[in-house]
Amino acid sequence: MSQENKTNEQAEEQEAKLEQEFTAEEFSPEELAGGGDEVAALKAEVANLKDRLLRTMAETENVRRRAEKDKADASAYAVTNFARDMLNISDNMRRALDTMPEEIPADLKAFVDGIEMTERELLNIFERHGIKKVDPKVGEKFDHKVHQAMFEVPTTEHVPGSVMQVVAAGYVIRDRLLRPAMVGVAKGEVQKVDTEV
Repeated sequence: MSQENKTNEQAEEQEAKLEQEFTAEEFSPEELAGGGDEVAALKAEVANLKDRLLRTMAETENVRRRAEKDKADASAYAVTNFARDMLNISDNMRRALDTMPEEIPADLKAFVDGIEMTERELLNIFERHGIKKVDPKVGEKFDHKVHQAMFEVPTTEHVPGSVMQVVAAGYVIRDRLLRPAMVGVAKGEVQKVDTEV
C-alpha cells in the first residue's frame, strides 16, 4: 500500500472517529430543550474541528507533493554542476578539431579520428543524461532565452537581431538552461543624417 493511501485512510478514520464521538453522545429531551445554547456550541465546535482537520489534511498533501517535486528535481538536475564543468572539455575538443588543417598527415590521421570519436561519445553521454546542445545557425533570430549576445555587428546583409556568428554553442539540461549559446548579433547600419540644406 502506498504512503499516500495510508495517509488518506488515516485521515478518513480520524474524521469518522470524531464524527462518531460527537454523534454518539445522547442528550435527553430535557437537555435538548433547555440546552439549545450548548448544542449550538457543540455543533460549532464540531464544525470548527472538522474544518481544522480538513485544512491540516490539505496542508499535509501539499507538503507531500512539494517533497515529491523536490525529489524529482534533485534527481533530474543532480548532474548540473558536473555537466557545466564538462562543457569546457567539449568546447576544447571542438576548438582543437576546428584548428586542424585541411590536409592531415597520415601519421596524425588516427589521432584526429580518436579526438572526433571522443567528442561524439561525450555528446552521446550528454544526450543520455538529458543534456542537449543549442547550436544556433547564422541568420537565425536571436532568442534571449537560449542565446547570449557577445557583440553586435553593423550590417545590411542580415536582418537586425539575427545571429551573425556563433562563438560557443549553448546547452540545456531537460528544460533548464545550462549555458547560453554565445553569439554575435546583427545590428542595422547607422543611418546617415543629411546635414546639407
